[in-house]
Amino acid sequence: MSYAPYNKNAQKFFTQYQSLTFEQVHSDWLPQLDKKTGLALDVGAGSGRDALALAERGWDVVAVEPAAELRRLGEAATAHRSIQWVDDSLPDLSEIRKLSYRFDLVLVSAVWMHLPPTYRERAFRILTELLAPSGMLVITLRHGPGDGERQFYEVSKAELDSFARHRAVMPVPLPDMPRADQLKREDVWWETAVYRLPDDGTGALPTLRHIIINDNKSSTYKLGLLRTLVRMADSAPGLVLNRSDDWVELPLGAVGLFWIMLYHPLVLKHHLRQAPGSRGLGFAGDDFYELGKLSPLDFRVGLSLSSEFAPVVMRAIKKAASNILKNPAHFTTWPGTNRQIFEGGTSRVTIRNEAVRLDKETLARFGRFRVPAALWDTFSRYACWVEPAIVNEWVNLMGSWEARYTTETYHQALQWVEGRRDTSVVRRLVEQQLSARPVECVWTARNLSHIRYDIDHCFPWSRWNNNDLWNLLPASHTANAAKSEKLPADSLLKQARPRVIEWWEQVIIGTEREPQFFSEAEASLPLLGASRAVDSVFEGMLQQRLRLKTNLQLAEWLGM
Repeated sequence: MSYAPYNKNAQKFFTQYQSLTFEQVHSDWLPQLDKKTGLALDVGAGSGRDALALAERGWDVVAVEPAAELRRLGEAATAHRSIQWVDDSLPDLSEIRKLSYRFDLVLVSAVWMHLPPTYRERAFRILTELLAPSGMLVITLRHGPGDGERQFYEVSKAELDSFARHRAVMPVPLPDMPRADQLKREDVWWETAVYRLPDDGTGALPTLRHIIINDNKSSTYKLGLLRTLVRMADSAPGLVLNRSDDWVELPLGAVGLFWIMLYHPLVLKHHLRQAPGSRGLGFAGDDFYELGKLSPLDFRVGLSLSSEFAPVVMRAIKKAASNILKNPAHFTTWPGTNRQIFEGGTSRVTIRNEAVRLDKETLARFGRFRVPAALWDTFSRYACWVEPAIVNEWVNLMGSWEARYTTETYHQALQWVEGRRDTSVVRRLVEQQLSARPVECVWTARNLSHIRYDIDHCFPWSRWNNNDLWNLLPASHTANAAKSEKLPADSLLKQARPRVIEWWEQVIIGTEREPQFFSEAEASLPLLGASRAVDSVFEGMLQQRLRLKTNLQLAEWLGM
């Protein structure tokens, strides 16, 4: 599809769209919206008119617009509201799917007629997969001749209804009458199709429950693999290498690294049995035991390892990754079958006696690991529920092999290794800056030179354990106490943007910490990719804010 007309004539289309109100255009289905709020996706958002109207009704909105010039105008017109703009398009919506969101409302207004017929069934399927249980999909259909500038195709509600039957989404009855064109164009008329998803339809949660509770386990390895993947989906979604309709592809080295971080305290600190009897652990060679000299925090994603320890960590990852493919990945199968759920393969990797940064590129050198897309999305959305279930079953399993330890000991050993709130590095950076120049509170703009200050986890530590440099910001003690465990509101975070970026540019960009800053951000912010721009990191923060609000239902802080 060509977006050239929308870029060439962006101002004309912007003015045209803004000449009509949301209520005028969508009067036929608005009663279905009632007073509900939630997370909405506006596909082909154009001028942002509909996105803004939904935000003003209390919705959080992700606005998709592929025409860069039109998107720029829409962003400017909606900057004061909780609306996140994404450059993406049908039929794939590949960027949106990376976020693993599920939407309570998906609006596709004045877009469907641009889709070639061969794209439509796939586009409809992807749109329904983005719906939350009971979520509503609204598609408006334009009928009539084209304008000589843009390409339109014939569309029909009957075609959409046939797609809906195959996707098990329910049509919502509307007044069965065509609507005249609000712009008074002759021979142009509109109709609307609305569908509702009765449930998530993926079967992912029952599959997970089967693996966690019912599946045969000769060790904790299956639980270890599940928890590894849940942790990655929740804390490091940016590590995804590729995504298709069916699979999410991860760096095999990252799976091995998270696995080691899970088992490090269990085996090296607490010496807890991970299988019945006295047999050894297939992944735990000499290099793994050598890591007892380090804390798992010393080799997490994004950090640089010295030439002394880098080969040890890399060899431990290599052995763990190989063992994961041979054992838990091989024996974790779909219920009632011998078909593997997870797939993967190793690559030849040369390990040298030199310093290494544990970034996405390095971890991909070990090979690839594939997770069914529906399971990955479930890991991402329901991590706060799935992980405790895995940990509880892990405790029961270890207890059945070794009864001399208390349940409390097992839970302590299974605490995620980043379960330590650490702001010391950034506090030292603030102190260094204060000796040379003023530092402002990112939330209030107050000078911290003569008042008590804190290092604030922008996204609250208690709900999302993240000590990345981008997430640690200088704040007055008063502001930090007022914010407490709340999530900064979209409007507040946008107001703080110049101060946040100035802080990064003062203390990180151009210093030895810059590679760590961007490597951490690349792993934990899902749409950042390999960008090395602070503006891109901030945009990633806005997306992550919405992701946390949606998945964890966090309360928002509006500022002082």
